[in-house]
Amino acid sequence: MIFQTITLPGGNTITGPTLFPFTTVGDIFNKALPSVFIIAGLILLFVIIGAGFTMFTSAGNPEKTKKASQQLTFGIIGFIVIFASYWIIQLLEKIFGLSILK
Repeated sequence: MIFQTITLPGGNTITGPTLFPFTTVGDIFNKALPSVFIIAGLILLFVIIGAGFTMFTSAGNPEKTKKASQQLTFGIIGFIVIFASYWIIQLLEKIFGLSILK
């Protein structure tokens, strides 16, 4: 901890904020994980909207339709990878008795 408690002459102490209150890498992941899922969901939403808009404005052009289909596929695959990685870590914690994200 960078700054947590200062002892003054006479025995008085002042407790201040810590600049980096995490003690393990798991603490950092635990704090960041909910935000990562929210951001991933928002990115997927915008990818779906963008792919739909590209497909809607393609006017039957096979190249633009293929591009929109690829955008949608890559967006969904990325979203699945993020959630699968979380569940794989949970599975490894149970199998090996580790505490990775706790």
